[in-house]
Amino acid sequence: MAAATPEAKPRLNVPPSMAAALRLDPPVVVGARRLAEPPKTPSPSKATTYSDRFIPCRSSSRLHNFALLDSPSKSKDDTTYSRLLRAELFGPDSPGLRPAAAATPDPAPAPASPNTNLFRFKKDHSSSSAATSPFADCTAGSGGETTASPSKPPRKVPKTPHKVLDAPSLQDDFYLNLVDWSSQNMLAVGLGTCVYLWSASNSKVTKLCDLGPRDSVCAVHWSREGSYLAIGTGLGDVQIWDSSRCKRIRNMGGHQTRTGVLAWSSCILSSGSRDKNILQHDIRVPSDYVSIFSGHRSEVCGLKWSHDDRELASGGNDNQLLVWNQRSQQPVLRLTEHTAAVKAIAWSPHQQGLLASGGGTADRCIRFWNTANGNVLNSIDTGSQVCNLAWCKNVNELVSTHGYSQNQIMVWKYPSMSKVATLTGHMMRVLYLASSPDGQTIVTGAGDETLRFWNIFPSAKTQTPVRDIGLWSFSRSHIR
Repeated sequence: MAAATPEAKPRLNVPPSMAAALRLDPPVVVGARRLAEPPKTPSPSKATTYSDRFIPCRSSSRLHNFALLDSPSKSKDDTTYSRLLRAELFGPDSPGLRPAAAATPDPAPAPASPNTNLFRFKKDHSSSSAATSPFADCTAGSGGETTASPSKPPRKVPKTPHKVLDAPSLQDDFYLNLVDWSSQNMLAVGLGTCVYLWSASNSKVTKLCDLGPRDSVCAVHWSREGSYLAIGTGLGDVQIWDSSRCKRIRNMGGHQTRTGVLAWSSCILSSGSRDKNILQHDIRVPSDYVSIFSGHRSEVCGLKWSHDDRELASGGNDNQLLVWNQRSQQPVLRLTEHTAAVKAIAWSPHQQGLLASGGGTADRCIRFWNTANGNVLNSIDTGSQVCNLAWCKNVNELVSTHGYSQNQIMVWKYPSMSKVATLTGHMMRVLYLASSPDGQTIVTGAGDETLRFWNIFPSAKTQTPVRDIGLWSFSRSHIR
């Protein structure tokens, strides 16, 4: 029997210092037979080394199949695709990435090397990669800034009025001002020879006065605290009425013909007339008026005090817009860019010295002025006669009403002058406009003898979209 071949000792991958301390006993033999050893698995290598860790070999990961290594490109299209893919996966800071718009020729390709960013946690590069990535959904802002968030959707404005009042004998006259809304939520309307009050709180209608068959109502305007109503008459007088007692407390003359426009400051009442003059009335003194402003060459049809009571703007049928102060009886500004009568005038409650004005049929433009220097800030052609303007005190928007030829109501965002909404419903020129005390609702009047109430502005606190009242609460009633 041949001698047994000595068994080869198994190899362990241990440090040399530990090999001496380890003693490997030979396998136990039972009756000249050894315990069965586990079958050996064939291996392509001659010797298999076992270890307690797995160290990946990147050379066998076939990363080149995914274009993640810096391998030379075979064509221009492959180079572009690799650059875009790398930018999307690793951001613009990954090694080897250059902007696609580079004008310099590509240098010689570098030898392939592993990407050091492959298993690294990266920081957020959304702000810097937005300009590089062609797939980024961003909106460019001013100064080259970008933002990843989509633009805010436009505010929804109800397209129908939530209330309609019949107003018989409401005149279709561009030069009159027959509707005003007080700070105490009371609406005053001039109908023929009478003035009616409508309470927005309880819809109660009160007849304030009747001027008689020889006179007519040409203008109504509430004082700022809402207790007194000024009435301009066809005979040229200005009357002051106490609305709570339905009693006239003052009658002031001075104009030669009809008084078609009125404007209150804190303590001064200004009146404009067809006689081309503007009278300043102080109800604290017994005289009918304390001063007279003469500057227009035709009927005065627009009149508004600034919110700080420092300046008075007046518009006339002579196509002029004049700005006055209390220290001089001559206009400090004479603005002549309009080419038609200027009835629509409004001072911004958000910016001092910002004045908006609108022209008639031949002009059709809304212009914005800096009254500190008289410069035109902006001008926009509305396409139809501008009858009224009013700023919203809650948000930086304004509303305009129009006549020939579209009879619409338009809501604008300032200063971009983008249209927020266009409202229709009146059958004739929208000659009258007033705003509610809370700034959310407007009322419009026209020669079609209707008053329509629109919810168009958000509230001052929440600035959320206004509630669409809908047709279920749509009501129509008479004001007298």
